[in-house]
Amino acid sequence: MPSYTVTVATGSQWFAGTDDYIYITLVGTEGCSERTLLDKPLYNDFERGAVDSYDVTVGENLGEMELVKIEKKKYWVHDDWYCKYITVKTPSGDYVEFPCFHWLVDDKEVVLRDGKALLPKDDKTRLVKQHRHKELESRRKTYRWREWQPGIPMSIDANTHKELPRDIQFDSEKGVDFILNYSKAIENLCVNQFMHMFQSSWNDFADFERIFVRIKNTISEYVMQHWKEDFMFGYQYLNGCNPVMIQKCTKLPEKFPVTHDMVADCLEREMTLEEEIEAGNIYIADYELMEDISPNSTDPCTLQYLAAPICLLYNNSQSKILPLAIQLGQTPGKDNPIFLPSDGQYDWMLAKIWVRSSDFHIHQTVTHLLRTHLVSEVFGVAMFRQLPAVHPAYKLLLPHIRFTIAINTKAREQLICEFGIFDKANGTGGGGHVEMIQKAMRSLTFRSLCFPDAIKARGVDSPEDLPYYYYRDDGNRVWDVTKSFVWDVVCIYYDSDDTVQKDEEIQAFVKDVSSFGMQDLDCCGFPKSLKTREELTEYLTVIIFTASAHHAAVNFGQLFLGMYPDEHFIEKPVKEAMELFRKRLAEVSSVIKIRNEGKKLPYYYFSPDRIPNSVAV
Repeated sequence: MPSYTVTVATGSQWFAGTDDYIYITLVGTEGCSERTLLDKPLYNDFERGAVDSYDVTVGENLGEMELVKIEKKKYWVHDDWYCKYITVKTPSGDYVEFPCFHWLVDDKEVVLRDGKALLPKDDKTRLVKQHRHKELESRRKTYRWREWQPGIPMSIDANTHKELPRDIQFDSEKGVDFILNYSKAIENLCVNQFMHMFQSSWNDFADFERIFVRIKNTISEYVMQHWKEDFMFGYQYLNGCNPVMIQKCTKLPEKFPVTHDMVADCLEREMTLEEEIEAGNIYIADYELMEDISPNSTDPCTLQYLAAPICLLYNNSQSKILPLAIQLGQTPGKDNPIFLPSDGQYDWMLAKIWVRSSDFHIHQTVTHLLRTHLVSEVFGVAMFRQLPAVHPAYKLLLPHIRFTIAINTKAREQLICEFGIFDKANGTGGGGHVEMIQKAMRSLTFRSLCFPDAIKARGVDSPEDLPYYYYRDDGNRVWDVTKSFVWDVVCIYYDSDDTVQKDEEIQAFVKDVSSFGMQDLDCCGFPKSLKTREELTEYLTVIIFTASAHHAAVNFGQLFLGMYPDEHFIEKPVKEAMELFRKRLAEVSSVIKIRNEGKKLPYYYFSPDRIPNSVAV
């Protein structure tokens, strides 16, 4: 009688193993096996990290393998199990891989396709077409849209992390990491010891320095030594944590009536202010979004204030960005003066501090939360709803969406919720942060997520006009390498533009993002369909870049873009494209490393060896 050898790999994360009964059914084009218990006498099956093999005997050859069905039944108490993959060796000696990467909970069953990525048009038999349809039907019931707050991107329909589908919850290690990192941040900022400092006025600058007493590294110490200086203030606009505010000033806005006489002493080229503007040497940062945002009033004993400043910046003869003038409100007048470097030392310093305060609020709430986390969740929910596991776009995107929904749900539970951390330690807590997101939605367009377009729209795309803008230079390198990789993968599965147009699943995915995730807002300009391979490549690049590289640039660096530990793709051409992707990323890392050598302020946030695959890795 024909015999099939089944190899089962259990995950290596905490609590991945199980003592429950595991059954398997093999389904081929010519028939299916009996439901078979996978069990070895006197052996502890399915331990964490184990790879176990079993023989499944059948009455006749099953033909070409199509599906594998796994069932888990309770032994004593329900014991969740994480299955990485199953490999089936046929009687003819062929090996068929079935990627799984799923948790089986309770008395759950999972039906797996083999690992080859296929578009809908590639499914030939009724059985696999039916499986594809049922998978999406089930997913749409599990992954539902919900509006967390009016006027912002939709999110997953879950109140707590525990309500999420098990497959997208944090693994136990990741949950512990989340708690430890949160605790470490609190410890580093000495928030427990100095919380009263956030809720009352500071007496002197020593209070500021005391908060960062435990953060010690070369860069932080250099910044602490020079943070009061104008060159450091300007440098932050190029390579700080929020390098997206600076834009070319082609004309002074009427609401910001800076004159040549005000700033003449700061100009170095024997040109008038108007001539400096025409020469492209003047830049501006406008925090208009902060106007009329409600300040935190959760503590009635503490008055908190917000500003909506405008800052004029000068690219001097040494190509350093320096502040020229600051207005702390949007409406000029006697009660809203323009502060200048020639003012008193502390007047000018306090004006810069107010600008930095507004910059912090926009960075945390708009640049970071909205434009990486919340947008990535939209792509993630739509992906689970519209793309089956066998679709190449699903396999491509999953590592970059991993845990995104989980960390966002945690944030809604603990960080940006009522009485959360934002309310306790943020000037826009108590609802102001939601108002900011709602206002920022007006400028959140699909094109603004395309890195080169966003850079060009701000008029900062020329390295000759604005050197030392490493955020732009490194970001463009990573964007180009990522887009090249995505193009290689797209061309493996889509042989023409017509194939893209006829892929109903990718079209449904794009439409779900626009019509539901972004609530069909006309101002957002998210495409509702894709017509060419180039459009599909750009769309997938936006998703990967937003969740990985750009999030790293405005948040942190660890690893790592280009690494795919879970092998969802099994095809050789895709693996070759991945290897080329890693090689090109390594070259970018090398260029950045060489560039940073000897610099007191090295910029490495876009270095691929520091870019995590997703917003939550």
